[in-house]
Amino acid sequence: MTLRLTWVQPEDLVGHELRQAAEDGRDAAAVAARWRRAGGPPAPGSAGASATPRPDLRPLAEELLDTLTSLPSPLSAHEPTSLRAIQALTHPTPPEPVPTGTGTALRDRLHAAWLGRAVGCLLGKPVEKLPLPAIRALARAAGNWPLTTWFTARGVPPELLAAHPWNRRSATTSLAENIDGMPEDDDLNYPLLNLLLLQRYGRGFTTADVARLWLDELPAGRAFTAERVAYRNLLDGVEPPLTALRRNPFREWIGAQIRADAHGWTHPGDPVAAAAQAHRDAVLTHTANGVYGAMFVAGTLATAATGTADVHRSLASGLAVVPPRSRLAAAVRLGIAAARATDDFDSVVDRLHAELGGYHWVHAVPNAALLAAALTHADGDFSRSVCAAVSGGWDTDSNGATAGSVAGLLAGHPDRLPERWTSPLKNRLATSVPSFDGIGFDTLADLTHTEAVRP
Repeated sequence: MTLRLTWVQPEDLVGHELRQAAEDGRDAAAVAARWRRAGGPPAPGSAGASATPRPDLRPLAEELLDTLTSLPSPLSAHEPTSLRAIQALTHPTPPEPVPTGTGTALRDRLHAAWLGRAVGCLLGKPVEKLPLPAIRALARAAGNWPLTTWFTARGVPPELLAAHPWNRRSATTSLAENIDGMPEDDDLNYPLLNLLLLQRYGRGFTTADVARLWLDELPAGRAFTAERVAYRNLLDGVEPPLTALRRNPFREWIGAQIRADAHGWTHPGDPVAAAAQAHRDAVLTHTANGVYGAMFVAGTLATAATGTADVHRSLASGLAVVPPRSRLAAAVRLGIAAARATDDFDSVVDRLHAELGGYHWVHAVPNAALLAAALTHADGDFSRSVCAAVSGGWDTDSNGATAGSVAGLLAGHPDRLPERWTSPLKNRLATSVPSFDGIGFDTLADLTHTEAVRP
C-alpha cells in the first residue's frame, strides 16, 4: 500500500507552482514544457494529492520546483514581502486611542469575537470545497436561501446529497442536526496557537519563536497547504523565512490570513502594530499576497476592536496597511465596490467569481475580496456577515470565521449575537492544541484580554 501524503509530494506541487508563476508574471514556459514532455500531471483540482501516484517523476519535480522558485517576478516591486518594503509603500492611519475605563467592554468584545469566529467557521464547514452552484442548490433545497441559518440535510433530496456530498471531515459535526459544541478546526487551532505564542514569548516574539511553538504544540497532520510545507521544511533543517519559499507553491494562499485574529484582537486601535505582528507570524509560511491577507485582517480587527469604528472604517484601516498596487489590495477594493453597487449579494458573488475565479479556491486574493464584500454588504449585521461570507463559496469556513470575528467585535457583546448561533456551541471548543481542548469561549476572552492589555 502506498501512503499518499497530501500537500507535500513534489510531483503534486509542480502544477501549483506553474499556476503561481502565471499569476505573478514569471516566465515559466520552458519549465512547463519540460514537465509536459515528461508526462507530468496538472495540479490536483481540489485535493492535496493527485489520484495516481507518480513517484517516478519526483526527481524531476524537485529540480523544476527549485528552478521555478528562482525565476524573478516582474510584480516584486509592487508586491514585496519584507516589512520595511511593505511599509514604504503604505500610508496607514495613525493609532487611535481606545476609550479609557473599558476593560470589561474590551473583554466583552473579545468574547463576542471568539464566538463569532467559531460560528462563522462552523457554518462554513459542511460546504468547504464544494463549488458555488452546489452550495446554492443544497441550501435552496432546505429552504435556506438566501442563507440565514445552519446547513441541514433535512428535506434535501437524496440524489442532490449524492451529487454534492458534504465535506467528509465535517458532515458529522457541523450540520444543524448534529452540532454539539464547536468541533476541532484549523481556523480555531491557529488563534489558539497564537494566544499561546503571546503567553509564552510576548509581543516581541520572532518568526523563529512561531516555528518553535509549532514544533512543540501543532500536530503535523493538522497543518495544511503552506503550513504543512513550512513544517516539512523546518524538519529538513530549513530556517525561516526560507521555510516559506522552498518548494512551497501555496505561499500566497489563505493560511496566514486565518492565523491573524489574535494579532488584531490584542492591538485595539493600532492597525499598524497589529499588521506588523501578523507579518512576523505570516512569513514563516507565506510571501507577498499571502502575507498581505494576514496583515489586512489584523489591521481590520485592530480597528474594529476599539468599539468606536464601524465595519467600513475597519476595512479601510486593514486595506491601508497592505501595498496599494498589490493584487490583494485591488481585490479588496473590487469586493468593497461590488458590494456597494448592488443590493443583491448573489450578483456580487457572481461578479467576484467571474473576475477572480482563475485563482485556486484557497488563494488569499479571491477570498480577501469575498470577505471584504460580505462585510461591506452586511454593514455590521452579524448574521448577514457570516452568511454572506459563507454563501460566496471558495474557502467557506475560513471566510465565515474571519467575518464572524470582525462582526463579533462590532456587535460588542456576546449577548448581542443571536442565540440560534451561539447556543449550539455550548461554550465548548474542541481542538488539537492539547492545553486548550474543551475550553470555554468566556475563558478564551479572559486570556486574550490579558494579552491585549499587557504593557
